[in-house]
Amino acid sequence: MKNIKIIFLCFMVGFVISCQNEDIVEPQIIDIFKVEQSTLSNKSEIRFNVEKEGVYIITMIDKNTNQVISREKIKCVIGNNNIKIYAKTIPSRYLYLRLEDSFNNQLGNTIITIK
Repeated sequence: MKNIKIIFLCFMVGFVISCQNEDIVEPQIIDIFKVEQSTLSNKSEIRFNVEKEGVYIITMIDKNTNQVISREKIKCVIGNNNIKIYAKTIPSRYLYLRLEDSFNNQLGNTIITIK
């Protein structure tokens, strides 16, 4: 009977220890246009900051041929905005990523590499 109590006590201590919160470090998402170059994979989330609410244009340009691969109009709020990049559909691995306002003023430019 004493052995059963010891086994039960060890089991309970192990259970309590396993139920404690772990410190999980979330990857920090930085403003994509604050760095010169970034590496992205499929469904990577990028963040960028705008000062005015409105419609903005995100353009992906092939770095080798200078051809536009993708151009999307997105509605942004003041501050941080997040979008996902679906890299499987992009034919090139090395791209320029450009942010423009609705008047075609360039607000940000960076290089992205698709892995």
